[in-house]
Amino acid sequence: MTTQSSPDDSAWEAKRRRAGVAAFLAATAASFAFFAFFAFFPGLPHVIDWGAVITSLAVGALARWARQSHMTRKHTASR
Repeated sequence: MTTQSSPDDSAWEAKRRRAGVAAFLAATAASFAFFAFFAFFPGLPHVIDWGAVITSLAVGALARWARQSHMTRKHTASR
């Protein structure tokens, strides 16, 4: 037997998904800005390379996972 999700669960899942996307975008942008900040100093090596891009995406993914995990933990504790 399968259980059908209620409209409340669907709304919560949508809210969780939006929060995850927002966390991913904010953390990725902040991490990339951190690397770009050092690119403007004369004498420092140019740090905007594929490593910086991949690291920024990894930081964004970690922030998304953390935010969704926190929301799920908070949601299950309130039930």
